[in-house]
Amino acid sequence: MSAVFLAAAIPLVSPTQPATAEPCSDVEVVFARGTAEQGGELGLTGISFVEALRANAGGRSVGSYGVDYPASSDFADRLAFARTVVQGIGDAQRRVEYVAANCPSSRIVLGGYSQGAALAGFATGVGVPEGVLPEYEMYLPEPMAPEVAEHVAAVALFGKPSDRFMADADAPAVSVGALYKNKTIELCVPSDNICDGSPLAQPNVSHTLYGINGMTVTAAQFAAQRL
Repeated sequence: MSAVFLAAAIPLVSPTQPATAEPCSDVEVVFARGTAEQGGELGLTGISFVEALRANAGGRSVGSYGVDYPASSDFADRLAFARTVVQGIGDAQRRVEYVAANCPSSRIVLGGYSQGAALAGFATGVGVPEGVLPEYEMYLPEPMAPEVAEHVAAVALFGKPSDRFMADADAPAVSVGALYKNKTIELCVPSDNICDGSPLAQPNVSHTLYGINGMTVTAAQFAAQRL
């Protein structure tokens, strides 16, 4: 997706955040669902993760926000697909920034599954992914301000596409920003061909197990320790 990833991008404008103030929860999970994943805006993996975090949050209130993007499975049309990914990156960043500005005492947990894990990883970035042509840099959302990272307690990535997978798809590798690396947990089911370094292919059964195999609990415990 390198050139395609940004050639398709369109400038992202006004935040799609509430017109009226929302009550602030102690913790807010901003989660990007996987490709064509069931379970509403959070997806089944996100729902499992939020429930696990509530169980491990020590009585803190835990709110959630599902990143607003199509989670498209139309990989054949790479230009259209890239637009949807960039749309999601911008929406995730705006939500994190909104909570940081309007609920400064809230702790934010950013997460994603599969395509959503790539999106969440890109959202933490501070520069242009390697391989992107300079003439397309203007179409990427601006990086989040460094001080926003202080409000993000943890980042949880489930089944993040491997560097090999992304390269085979002509896309930049997913790199978590330096301010977020020490608070990030990445989980990959053994033999999950999306994240284990296998060549580009359709996901296998292992890639569907995150919501039921205990890994959302592992990630929730990791996040809870950092709230």
